[in-house]
Amino acid sequence: MTIDIRSGEFEAFFEAPFAAYGAGSPYVSPLKADLRRFVSDANPLMSGAGEGALTYFTAHRDGRVVGRITAHIHGASNRMHGLARGYFGYFDCADEPQAAAALLQAAEDWCRARGMTEIAGNFNLTAMQQIGVVTNGFDHAPYLDQVWSPPHIARLLTQNGYVPTFPMATMEVRDLPSAPPVRLGARHRAVMEDPDFAFAPITRAVLPQRLEEAREILNASFAENPMFVPISAEEFHFQAKDMKWVMDRRISAVLHHKGEPAGCVICVPDLNPFLRRVRSRIGITAPWHFLRHRMTNTRAIVIFAGIMPHLQGRGINPVILNHVMGRARTAGYTHIGNTWIADVNPMSLAQAEKSGASPMHRLHIFGKAL
Repeated sequence: MTIDIRSGEFEAFFEAPFAAYGAGSPYVSPLKADLRRFVSDANPLMSGAGEGALTYFTAHRDGRVVGRITAHIHGASNRMHGLARGYFGYFDCADEPQAAAALLQAAEDWCRARGMTEIAGNFNLTAMQQIGVVTNGFDHAPYLDQVWSPPHIARLLTQNGYVPTFPMATMEVRDLPSAPPVRLGARHRAVMEDPDFAFAPITRAVLPQRLEEAREILNASFAENPMFVPISAEEFHFQAKDMKWVMDRRISAVLHHKGEPAGCVICVPDLNPFLRRVRSRIGITAPWHFLRHRMTNTRAIVIFAGIMPHLQGRGINPVILNHVMGRARTAGYTHIGNTWIADVNPMSLAQAEKSGASPMHRLHIFGKAL
């Protein structure tokens, strides 16, 4: 059976994972409108890599879409880390080796033609967004901003010469009302009693300021992490365009020290059940489904957490985490998830475990020399 590879067909690109995995899979797509923005020329994340820094392909058999993939160059990352790396992302495919090989070959050829010497993914689309391929924990339904892929995706990558690297985990607190309290010692209580530390109000009026403070904390606290590239205000607000509408201000927190940003935890409700109901499209029934979801949802996800480097080691993170977990219980949440934590960050993994979190997914980046 002949596989037909096409480029630039967005409708097929959006439909590919639904066709590949079926209605019963845990896969959840970003909103169709958001996905269109992400893979468009308007995405500032691809700036600085030259014209045409991103493309996407779909695989078709007998006129039916069976898979998809993006190929792109993150110029800022390559310059910062001294790489000539191309990236693939959104690799979703039926368990069809011929289709997978053709999609991967298309991405590899595109990257090779632009002088790249290696390729790695999934990056949807950078290291500060959804990354990785699930290699264990397939039965766990993903939260918003977590990736999910079936077992055959990792197998198909391995069959095409890709090697798993950079192990990561997602975790969740599965029974928040019964979870053990965050353990606080003398240095944590000293922070709580120090008048120089104060939680800043998060209201709609000051939300733009709080999000800008969160970006400042993100850039500073992740500066030494592998693959990290500082996020510009334009990039941050492109990614977080709708966060002001969905962020749960009751359970997010920005801590100030002497009036300046010190640390934060940004949480949003898990919108994946809503996205599944509307199949990631905004139609006439979407507002009703959204209101119904808001009334019944008991899951939230930590999008990111960080502490300013000059304040790290003072016990601030447990203080913020204790604040967030307590407010989440009061708000009626029963489950709290997190986006990926890399094995190279054992302190964050240990902190998640201390808060009562259990593993969900195991993920890896898959790479190959070109």
